[in-house]
Amino acid sequence: MMKKTFLATMVAVALCSTAAKAEVNINGFASIKAGKAGSGDSLYGYTDEIDFKNESLFAVQFQSDLGEKLSVTAQLMARGNNDFDAEFEWAFLTYQLDDAWRLNAGRLRTPFYKYSDFRDVGYAYDWLRTPQSVYDLGFDTIEGVSLYHSGTIRDMQSNIQLVFGAYDGEVTLQGTKAPAQINNIMGASWELSQDWLSVRVAYLVGAVTVDAPVFNPLFNALNGVGLNSIVKAIDFDEDDGSFFGLGMNYDRNDWLMVAEYTHVKVKDTFYANQDSYYVSLGHRFDSLTPYISYEKDEDDAKPEIYAGLPANFPLLLPIASIVMGQEFENTSWNVGMRYDFHPAAAFKVELTSSENNMTNQKDSLIAIGVDLVF
Repeated sequence: MMKKTFLATMVAVALCSTAAKAEVNINGFASIKAGKAGSGDSLYGYTDEIDFKNESLFAVQFQSDLGEKLSVTAQLMARGNNDFDAEFEWAFLTYQLDDAWRLNAGRLRTPFYKYSDFRDVGYAYDWLRTPQSVYDLGFDTIEGVSLYHSGTIRDMQSNIQLVFGAYDGEVTLQGTKAPAQINNIMGASWELSQDWLSVRVAYLVGAVTVDAPVFNPLFNALNGVGLNSIVKAIDFDEDDGSFFGLGMNYDRNDWLMVAEYTHVKVKDTFYANQDSYYVSLGHRFDSLTPYISYEKDEDDAKPEIYAGLPANFPLLLPIASIVMGQEFENTSWNVGMRYDFHPAAAFKVELTSSENNMTNQKDSLIAIGVDLVF
């Protein structure tokens, strides 16, 4: 788990110290969910035993206006899959430069996706969960600064976000968690909206380093026979990573359509080039909103890393295993319904059917839940 940085801690301390001097606004949200995978299946952290903790969460957000265009915001979140231990999800200072520009600094949500800022606020969207084929990069916060601009272009609303910072936490490689750093994260997102249609694009880059001791014996052996170029092609050492995202939202005459596409790659590593997308269609019937969505995740491995090695090379098998272990293709169908039974709460039910197209393994999941804001 990513630890609080000095800057995020200072923001939280500033918020607490101003409580007696300025009004502190408190709001929050929660999700109480339960799910059960099909017999022998495992999906999104669920097994064939009913689980009430996996996706449940509670969060409280504090915001205080310090005056002179300066404010401070902090969000504490307790997740069921972390035994409901409360941690600062984000904490930042905001300075309103003028009516159109504002600057945030601290722990921030990274603007990868359309629903990045409120992906944990289940009440903000119709699905029971955001489409996991796209929303699965492994981290969604950075320590840094973000510059926002809101305005209009002709009759369209324009929202631009520029971001710069770093990530220090963990990633999962070959099923094992490893410390990771992504430095010099720079990027931008731009959303244009008009009445019933909005389009969003995002692009971010960063230098990726991962410390994975599990690979050290192989790397030492390769270096020992002079194949440091293979090591460089596999490991993560300040390698260039990039993220591209494109999204669209249609909301007209009670018909709802949302779609997003993402492309992720890290050069000079064994990390597969990832292409993911989803398309979701729904319709409002007063307080009921049934929907259906389709997702696909396709990860292309890089066999060219070891293509020049002889077939009898002793280390060929472990190299190929690492590289081709990244090959993945999965499709999912989701059918669900949202019922707004209260002005601040929604009941949801969703059935998911997922298939690994490489192994033909199929998994299913039924989940229900209540999302609320307060």
